[in-house]
Formats: sequence, structure tokens, C-alpha cells
Amino acid sequence: EAPEPHVGDVRPGLVRLWRPVGEGAAAGDDEDLPEAGEEGGENWLSRPDRDLADRLARQVRRWLDTGFALHKGTPRNARAGDVMILVRKRKDLAGLIVARLHARGVPVAGVDRLRLGAPLAIKDLMAALRFCAQPLDDLNLANLLVSPLIAWSQEDLLERGYRKDGVRLWTHLAHSRDPATVQTVEQLLDLLRRADFEPPAQLLHWLLVGPWRARFKLVARLGREANDPIDELLNAAMAYATGQVPSLVGFVQWFDSGDGELKREAGQAADLVRVMTVHGSKGLQAPIVILADAADDPDAAMARGVELVEHGPGQRPRSVPLPALRKEEKAPPVRAAEEQATREERAEHWRLLYVALTRAEEALFIAGAWPPSRKELPADSWYAQLAPLFGEDEAWESDAIWDGARSIGMPGPPVVEAPPAVENLGLPLLPPWLTTPIGPEPRPPRPLAPSALGEDEAPDPPTRPGPGALLAARRGTLIHRLIERLPAVAAPERADAALAWLARQGAEFDAAAHADMLRAALAVLHHPDWQAVFGPGSLAEVPLAAVVEGRVVSGTIDRLLIAPGAAATRQPGRCAGGLSAADGGLRRCARHDPSRSRGGGGAALYPCPATDRDSGRGSRTPPSHGRDIAFAGVSPTNLSRIAVAKRAANPRYHPN
Repeated sequence: EAPEPHVGDVRPGLVRLWRPVGEGAAAGDDEDLPEAGEEGGENWLSRPDRDLADRLARQVRRWLDTGFALHKGTPRNARAGDVMILVRKRKDLAGLIVARLHARGVPVAGVDRLRLGAPLAIKDLMAALRFCAQPLDDLNLANLLVSPLIAWSQEDLLERGYRKDGVRLWTHLAHSRDPATVQTVEQLLDLLRRADFEPPAQLLHWLLVGPWRARFKLVARLGREANDPIDELLNAAMAYATGQVPSLVGFVQWFDSGDGELKREAGQAADLVRVMTVHGSKGLQAPIVILADAADDPDAAMARGVELVEHGPGQRPRSVPLPALRKEEKAPPVRAAEEQATREERAEHWRLLYVALTRAEEALFIAGAWPPSRKELPADSWYAQLAPLFGEDEAWESDAIWDGARSIGMPGPPVVEAPPAVENLGLPLLPPWLTTPIGPEPRPPRPLAPSALGEDEAPDPPTRPGPGALLAARRGTLIHRLIERLPAVAAPERADAALAWLARQGAEFDAAAHADMLRAALAVLHHPDWQAVFGPGSLAEVPLAAVVEGRVVSGTIDRLLIAPGAAATRQPGRCAGGLSAADGGLRRCARHDPSRSRGGGGAALYPCPATDRDSGRGSRTPPSHGRDIAFAGVSPTNLSRIAVAKRAANPRYHPN
């Protein structure tokens, strides 16, 4: 069957051949290029290569400023991400193109693959680490000073670093009194102090985000493409720490001996100019493709290693790599192997040209720099093979950047893009919950403490309490403890046990005072109204916690008697005097406690009399466990007596 006819997409397309850079240039025609020794001059490249990189950057900048129409899909003007610059080999020209694009303000993703130690950002950071390991390395310190991390200029280095022979640069700077130099020395000393304790990964992290702000300075000088090498250097430092003792000198040696490469995924570059090799562009496309070094001589590239296949008796064939040999040393098998390698290299050269030509979607531009010391272009260069397709007799079109161009096809009509409309959707930039102030921290309700005395409403006493008040407080404390402890002692033994205990605990009082305290305590314990409360079935110092009318109540009951059969006739939460918990009734029964106690001591939960205004009989609210809490009735006189014994520890206690 006949193949299906090819149906193309009818839209504008352009293939343009730019005039080679440096064609017919004399030795002194490039006054605008950097001179040898001028700061920023890339003197390891030929002048035509440097001029080529600058013109490429100017051309891309011009497209972004004035617009280059693209008509695939919706017509629009080209952006930075639509441009792909291809080079034949991975060499210094690619890095120079990236630098010139960045200098022109063009967003660029950087080279697709490079050795980890090659980027300038890595060299500057490693210079800082090398300074920590060897501060007396003058050349490394000079590199660090003129890097973006310190930001000295060459003039600053010459002015502040000039010294006598035999004097180290670090020693000279450390003894300088120049204010700017002193500030730099303090910065370097801070780095040295931290290097004594931090492993390489943490030291690099401190350099990048700490006071040095190395990442900010390097990205500001070198562009966003410096971020990837910086991140890879951090990864390398952490990888080194996982398998080695993380010493600074060891990491520097390990890094220098390695040959790690940094590979960027070109497909991930968002709206950035891509600079890569033709081989690395396989599988990718771009609306605009530039062949940057199409005029390079394929024979000038360093040939790959030659291998000779050896067939030994009884052995499988094996490849033996050959060293570089002089012409007279090359035997026929060696020459045959070299010729085979050359043919394979040339075949790969033409295959890469096919790959490069098929990367462009709408526009293909071919550029090149005239090889130095050559009067004509290499015959097997891409440029020389493609130039006849544009018509050798055709005149060069006017081009302000390239001094001439020849074209096949025509660019599409200009596209006038309306400025993006700013829609006011009425939506806040941030959700309301993110801008609404957080209210005060919720605080749990303060529990009512029936054992507390409440607020102190009386003014302070006119004079400070003297030594007598302190003794009175101590006396009240001892009486309270006697009332607490003596119910557990048999009645015939209470007097002797109490006097022996007072002799030990109240040594500041004499025997007469001990006897008086004993009489006060026994008067409470032996009172007829309190026999059941202080009897065998009572409890001492019972903690109590409950929720009454929504309020948390917490306190301690001095004496508690739990008796079965008591009836509950009073409303829960109210004492016999009619005060609720919210009114303070749980803190003090106003009907039967006429005294006002003040101070900070713990208060007793005193029982109300066994009378009720409504029913006329004593009753208490039964607790939740099914048994009633019964309190023995007591007169106001006995209640005041207990209060005196209880509150004697407080010198500010004055009954009304």
C-alpha cells in the first residue's frame, strides 16, 4: 500500500543563517572586547567566541523586549522559556553564554551538565572552607576576598593587601588598622571560630543562611542558576558525613579528588532560556533553537581514546586502550583502529546535526565564530555544510547585531498582545482566619475553695506584727496539730503523748505554755457537742472536690463524720443560712460564722448548726456515693473556739 501523504501544518517558519563572528577581522578590530587582565574578561576563550556569546545575549534580550511572533497554537510573543541554545560539545563557551545572558537580565537555567567544582558559586564557597583549613594560603584568601562573599574589588585587594615580601596576607590583614579591613577580619575570625566545632555540612549551611548570607550574595551576582550547584554541594557534604569522619580538611580533600557532575533536568526549566549540548537535547523541542557553535572544526576536538581489539589464543576478544603514540610508533592495526574511531566520530557528528535541526518548532538560527588563525571555515563544519542551502550568491541581509544574515522562510506577522487584565475578584489575599487576631487564651474557671478565707477586705494593721505575734502564730499551729492528731490516741494517754510531742516540736515555749496548749486542745476534743466528730469513726483532713451549680468546688474538711441514715432536706449547694455557692456560702456560713477572718492561711470548712429554717431539723445533702455526710451541731461559742485554734497561725486574724 502507498504511504499516507504527509500533511503539514500551515504556519510561518524561519531558518536564518547569521554571519560568522570575526570574519575578516584584523588583529586590532575588537576594541570593545575585554583586554587581557581586565576584570571580568574571559581570556581563556578566543575573541570571536567571546563576541559570539555577547551577541547571542543581545539577540535574546532584543526578542524579549521587542517581541518575536510565535504562531503555533494561539499567536503570542516569545518568552525566555521558548529559546533553546545548543552547542556541539560541553565546553567553556556554554558557561560564557549563560554568564552573558544573565548579565543582560535574561532568565536562564544554566548549563545542562557540568562538573560540580566548576561553577563560580562552588569555587567561592570552597574558598571559604579552604580558608578555614589553611588561613595562610595567600592565593585562596585573595580569591575569597574578591568573591561576592566579601565583595572586595581588585583595587581594594591591591590597596589593603599590599605588603612586604615574606609576610602572609592573613597576617598582614590581622595587623591592619583600616576600618574596612578590621571589619573583614572580624567576619573571617567569626568563620574560623565556628569552623572549630561545626562539621562541613553545618558550616556550609551557616555560610548560606547565616550572617554571611552567601546564597543571597551568590544568586544576586551569578543568577538563579547558582542555586542548583549550591544545593548539590550541600548534598555532597552530607553524603561525605555519612561515610567519613566529617572533618573540614578531609572534606576538602575528598571534594577535590572527586569528579562529580551536576545534571539539570532541562524539561523542568520554567520560562528560562536553556543552554545545553545537542546530545542532551534529544527528546526535547523549543519554538526557537539557536546553533551557537556551528562553525567549529570537528577535527579540532580531542579524539576519544582508541581501543585495539586483541584476539588471544583460546581467549575471548578483549579491548585494550592505547596511549597517545607518535606517527612512527603506530603499527598498521593501530592506524586501522584510529581510522575506524575517526569514521565513527564523523558519523556521530552528522547524526548530531540532524538532532539539532529537528529540535526547532518554528524558528532555527545558525551562528558560529570564525576559528582563530583560519582564512576559511572548516569544510566539515555544520556552518560550511549548511551555508550553500541559503545561496552563496545571495547578498547578506542587514542585521544590526550580526552584521548580516540569510534566511529561508519568513517570520510570522507581529503579534500585539493586550496587557494582562487585572481582575478584581473581591477575594482577600489571605483567608480571614489567617488575619483575625487570636483571642485571649481560654482559662479554666477558678475553683471555689471553701477552705480559703476569701478576699482581704480590711485595711492593713497600723503597725507591723512583733515577736509576740509570731509566737502566737506558732502557738495556734501547734494547737491545730494537736486537735488533728490526738483523736487517734486513746483518751488516757493523750495528755502524756501531747506533752512529749510539744516538748519536741515547741521547744521555744516553756512547760506552762505546753500545759495551756494541751488544755485548749483537750477542751475542744472533750466537748459534748463534738464527741461524734472526733470519735473513732471520723476522718481528719479529708480533701473534697465537686461541681456545685456549675462551679468547681475544692477544699479540705478538717473533721468529717460519715453516718448512715441521715436525711437530705436542704437544697443542694445552699447552707442553712441560705447562701448559695455563687454567694460564697461554701466558703463561709454567714448565719453561724459572725467572725471575719483575714489572711493567707487555709480555712476550715465549718459545719452549719443542725437546724434548718424551713424544716426545723438538722439535715445535710447526701453525697453521690449513697451515704450521708452528717455534721454534729455546735454553738457559735464552740465554733469560735475552733476558729481560734485553727487560725492562731495567722497574726492578722481579728474576730469582729
